[in-house]
Amino acid sequence: MKEQSSTLGTENPKIVLPNKDLVGVKKSEPKKEITKEETKLPKPTGWRMLVLPFRMEEKTKGGILLGGETIDRQQVASQCGNVLAMGDACYKDKERYPNGPWCKVGDWVVFARYAGSRIEIDGGEVRLLNEDEVLATVEDPTDILHKY
Repeated sequence: MKEQSSTLGTENPKIVLPNKDLVGVKKSEPKKEITKEETKLPKPTGWRMLVLPFRMEEKTKGGILLGGETIDRQQVASQCGNVLAMGDACYKDKERYPNGPWCKVGDWVVFARYAGSRIEIDGGEVRLLNEDEVLATVEDPTDILHKY
């Protein structure tokens, strides 16, 4: 029996699919992935801001390991924190803040020791501060001596 060799071309033909877009329907935007931690945090309203107090290292410069209770007490007494979120009316009053906002999300701020409302969350606490309770901003929170 004689074998026949196939003489198909080496090119693969392209398959063209019809346009599947629906007329009159907006394409949905990709959904933002929400982590479990984001949903646990309270959302500040009005002129309030959500601040995460600074948490010092578990090991001192001299190499001493600090206990969890010591670190927790220091975080409660901390006077420095990172701004996590701001309410919709925060720093919007042009008469009170003619030069603009004092801080923004992501800034390290200094506040009074017992300022704001303390809210316990899993892994520590956060504070809800009023916009006028911010005393200063700092570049690096480790520059401030943290005592409890």
